[in-house]
Amino acid sequence: MATAIVRSALSRSAIRVAPRTSVAPKRNMSSSAGHDDAYEAAKWEKITYLGAASCTALAAYILSKGHHHGEEPPAYPYMHIRNKEFPWGPDGLFEVKHNEGH
Repeated sequence: MATAIVRSALSRSAIRVAPRTSVAPKRNMSSSAGHDDAYEAAKWEKITYLGAASCTALAAYILSKGHHHGEEPPAYPYMHIRNKEFPWGPDGLFEVKHNEGH
């Protein structure tokens, strides 16, 4: 507790003794660490264009190659089990009708 009181008193006295200037001190941010903002913007613009061109070329290369088509799966008869009639008839709605013409 005593150290906190001493620290507080020292900081108050340092504030009173410090000369007051009318010019606010300049804050140095990490972005102004010696580089020009225009230089940084130009650099990232070049990186963006290069990255977009690289991704486009890679996608064109990958999509231009053929891809493997696996074997057709066997026609399992249990996959088309229909226990009741559909409202539009015995065939599926978008299948070829087998009962037409009879």
